Amino acid sequence: MFSIPGQAPVTITPAAERQISRLMAGKDAYGLKIGLKKGGCAGMEYTMDLVPAADATDEVVEQNGARILIAPTAQMFLFGTQIDYETGLLESGFKFRNPNVTDACGCGESVSFKLDRDTPDA
Repeated sequence: MFSIPGQAPVTITPAAERQISRLMAGKDAYGLKIGLKKGGCAGMEYTMDLVPAADATDEVVEQNGARILIAPTAQMFLFGTQIDYETGLLESGFKFRNPNVTDACGCGESVSFKLDRDTPDA
């Protein structure tokens, strides 16, 4: 993982911790795996899946019982990201505050990074 010793590669807000813990308990999952795939109008989309176990190459971040697994090919793009969960009148969901994003589509579903033209699916 691209990291600074003693610093978590991603941070999780208390609202996201609660939601991730609920999802993990509801599906008896080991954690929430986050990655990236090509798609959307800005070039890349975040992926999220509940998984029963970590792969040997996943970066695992655990915070107050909430467990995030980061796919290896997404690690360099997610470093420094804050993961939040917001509840609104019309929609609720995870929000990624990622300092590595250089552009995003209007709906916020798709992002681009400086190097994503050469990035394999994560």
